[in-house]
Amino acid sequence: MDITYYGHSCFGITINEKNILFDPFISPNELAKNINAETVKADYILISHGHEDHIADAVSIAKRTKATVICNWEISVWLQNQGVENLHPMNIGGKKLFDFGSVKCVNAVHSSSLPDGSYAGNPMGFVVETNDKNFYYAGDTALTYDMKLIGDYRKIDFAFLPIGDNFTMGVDNAIIASQFIHCSDVIGMHYDTFEFIKIDKPEAINKFNRQGKKLTLLEIGETITK
Repeated sequence: MDITYYGHSCFGITINEKNILFDPFISPNELAKNINAETVKADYILISHGHEDHIADAVSIAKRTKATVICNWEISVWLQNQGVENLHPMNIGGKKLFDFGSVKCVNAVHSSSLPDGSYAGNPMGFVVETNDKNFYYAGDTALTYDMKLIGDYRKIDFAFLPIGDNFTMGVDNAIIASQFIHCSDVIGMHYDTFEFIKIDKPEAINKFNRQGKKLTLLEIGETITK
C-alpha cells in the first residue's frame, strides 16, 4: 500500500485501489502550503475526532469526492448538517468491513469538540485490517494501557502514533505504546505544526533506534510504500 503524508496527522493511503484519507487538515496548515487540498483523492475519509486540526478540510473534500466519511455519531450529525451526504457513523469497540478492509474503532484519551464549539463525542483511534497488512492509526491520544489490547487483538504491521507531546503523548511514551501494540515500525504524526509541538527529529529517531524500533518522519508530500 502507498502512504502519502499531507502534514500534521493527515495521511492518504491506497488500499485495494481505494484512497483512504485520515484527518484532513491541509489548507490551514502553513507547512502544507504546497499541497492543494482540492486535488487530494478520497474514497473514504476517517476522522478520529472533531478538532479543527483534524477536520478542517473534511467537508470540502467529502463534498468534492463523494467519499464515505467514517467517524463517530456526533461528528457524522455535524457533517450531515454541513451538507456531507455519504456518512458511516461508528463508535469505540465497533468493527465494520468495507471494500478496502475492516475498521475497528478503539479508545483514544484526548478531548474533542467541533470547530464551532459543539460537542464532538469521544475521540477514537482506528485499527485497519486488510488482505495485505494491518495498521493502527492512533489519532490524538495519551499513552493508555488499552493499547495492550490492540497488540493482543491483532498483528500490527505498522502504526501511526502522535509524538509531538504537549497535546498528546510524546516520543518516550510513543515508544512504550509501540511496545504495547508489539509493533516496531512507527510513522510519526502530530509534531512540528505548531510551536507547542516542535520536536528534535534526529533525537526522536535515535530514541526509537536505541529501542530496536524504526521511526519514520515523512516530508510533507512524500509517498512511501509499505
